[in-house]
Amino acid sequence: MTAAGAKMFLVKASQYLEAAQESLESDWPDAAVSLAVHAGINAGDAISGARQGVRSSGPDHAMAIKALGASGRDGIEAARHLRKLLPLKNLAEYDAAPISRQRAVSALRSAEQILAIAQRVILSLRSP
Repeated sequence: MTAAGAKMFLVKASQYLEAAQESLESDWPDAAVSLAVHAGINAGDAISGARQGVRSSGPDHAMAIKALGASGRDGIEAARHLRKLLPLKNLAEYDAAPISRQRAVSALRSAEQILAIAQRVILSLRSP
């Protein structure tokens, strides 16, 4: 992946996070969590893309954690947050039980943290 590609994943992550925030404001915690997870995955792809030129593209999202772990200190920090998000994906998207608002707020915080790391990493691409 190129630096331009990594930046595009950051744009996607921002879109998903904004939609997650709007969903939470509309009291749709399941949608908010699902979107927060996708924001985290895309932000992680931006980080591993920027640092290694690769991203995880398989159906096993746990591989994204592995790619982040190999992306330096920022990647390791982002992986810690993504580990919190990934188990919520199936709960929000496929489980009949609703996600609590408290859990949705926590998921958005994790996604915000990954996105902040990704922004920092992408900004560092511009610096010598």
